[in-house]
Amino acid sequence: MEGKPVSASFIVDQVVEVFPNDLNAHGTLFGGRVMQVVDSLAAIVAKRHSGKVCVTLGIDSVRFLNPAGRGDILVCMASVNRTWRTSMEVGVKVIAEDFRTLDQKGILSAYFTFVAVDDDHKPVEVIPVIPETEEQIKRFGAADIRRRHRLYSGSI
Repeated sequence: MEGKPVSASFIVDQVVEVFPNDLNAHGTLFGGRVMQVVDSLAAIVAKRHSGKVCVTLGIDSVRFLNPAGRGDILVCMASVNRTWRTSMEVGVKVIAEDFRTLDQKGILSAYFTFVAVDDDHKPVEVIPVIPETEEQIKRFGAADIRRRHRLYSGSI
């Protein structure tokens, strides 16, 4: 099966504004709200890469780095880090930008595992991903280490 480069399905600059109904009692963005945004974004990247419906199998290493507040602009990025036979890892990063000052801060980093499925919801083979840059090659290797750890620990 011929591979596809990371750039074929990469999404950058998906922009979401933080509204008052997205805030918790502390005036910061609900973690669940940002997770909803990035799960959807990661699924789109997985679909774009595989050309198949993809379902979330698991989420690894979610890191909430900083809070986002009302009016902040969330800049979301996602790409396929690695593929295996029927699954793939999609890495996601979210940056909050203050619209007044344009200052940016990282607010979330996570790794999603998706499985491509057919119309009967059975796993199907995934097109291999081809890392193109030094950073993508590094993420490609790190994804395999995370997968081996998951399989060893029995978490998936």
